[in-house]
Amino acid sequence: MELFDRLSSPKKDCNGSPCGPFFLMAGPCVVENEYITLKTAEYLKSLTDKLGLPFIFKSSYRKANRSRLDSFRGIGDEKALGILAKVKNELQVPIVTDIHETHEAVMAAEVADVLQIPAFLCRQTDLLVAASNTGKIVNIKKGQFLSAGAMQFAAQKCIDSGNHRVMLTDRGNSFGYTDLIVDFRGIPQMRSFGFPVVMDITHSLQQPNQTSGVTGGLPQMIETIAKAAIAVGVDGLFLETHPNTQEALSDGANMIPLDQVESLLLKLIPIRKAL
Repeated sequence: MELFDRLSSPKKDCNGSPCGPFFLMAGPCVVENEYITLKTAEYLKSLTDKLGLPFIFKSSYRKANRSRLDSFRGIGDEKALGILAKVKNELQVPIVTDIHETHEAVMAAEVADVLQIPAFLCRQTDLLVAASNTGKIVNIKKGQFLSAGAMQFAAQKCIDSGNHRVMLTDRGNSFGYTDLIVDFRGIPQMRSFGFPVVMDITHSLQQPNQTSGVTGGLPQMIETIAKAAIAVGVDGLFLETHPNTQEALSDGANMIPLDQVESLLLKLIPIRKAL
């Protein structure tokens, strides 16, 4: 079955109600080196195979939105995409990665199965059109400044460009200057538009705009947000993970340690089955 059909089938098979396994989009925030990327991908692939969960490996080849100029942004586009290609080919797993400018779409599409539009860029028409024109699945992350209802217009730009393979991802809403809050009403609302909906667990627990210039986070709440998202019928989960979050070069403050992912998923699967 084609990838998008597999991701959409839990919605289609039950007349809009969630059924079947949720899918997982997970990996390190950014490609740091080949060892960490492959080690993380191998573990997640083995785990999701064992649990029967569809899996897409996530890692950004470059980070464009950083708090400070000296923040780590990547090891170089060509090198990072080469590592993601190795993950894809050796482990036979689909890849999702972010794009930030229109000229990146074709380059990233040579490796990625899913092109992800960052939350701050979700209204950028030219970027959405460029991603759609590749024919790849387009995962649009909801801007922290938007309502769930507004995402139908972002998705429509892709559809009007001839690409119906669209997913929508929630990552919380801005709450004051230094926090985010998840409005779980948005998940069923976005599902009603007819697209698979993903909950970005770890980014919704960021604490941006800290005076230190380094984004904080509340990783102790990952299980709470994940359980609630599954309970309200999300199609997939997005989370960032790392073998050693204390040494992660990007977003370590809100990631889940790799060795805790299995325990989390084992708590979520029974909730999904209960639906």
